[in-house]
Amino acid sequence: QVRLVESGGGSVQPGGSLRLSCAASGMNFRLFPMDWYRQTPGNQRELVARIESSGSTNYVDSVRGRFTVSRDNVYWRLYLQMNSLQPEDTAVYYCHTKYREVVFFGQGTKITVST
Repeated sequence: QVRLVESGGGSVQPGGSLRLSCAASGMNFRLFPMDWYRQTPGNQRELVARIESSGSTNYVDSVRGRFTVSRDNVYWRLYLQMNSLQPEDTAVYYCHTKYREVVFFGQGTKITVST
């Protein structure tokens, strides 16, 4: 069974940084694209960043240049380095993958950006 467990959330002031981690198990991690999504109350989950098995990356425009997604294919971990955080980045962030046509999300980790 695929399991994704996020960590690293918390509160930070505008302009600050945080690093999220996602520990994956139950899948051959290195073979699959991995994503970070985020969700605010009353809204759908938004794809924030994707990293392919090749290592190529893509970002939503609102975070490009501030967030960096990376992966460790030895320890099966996904990361999201978030810099220059703004109040609009406040959300619950989820690790995501699609394995054998089944979508998996972690339990989420909350980020709050405020003064």
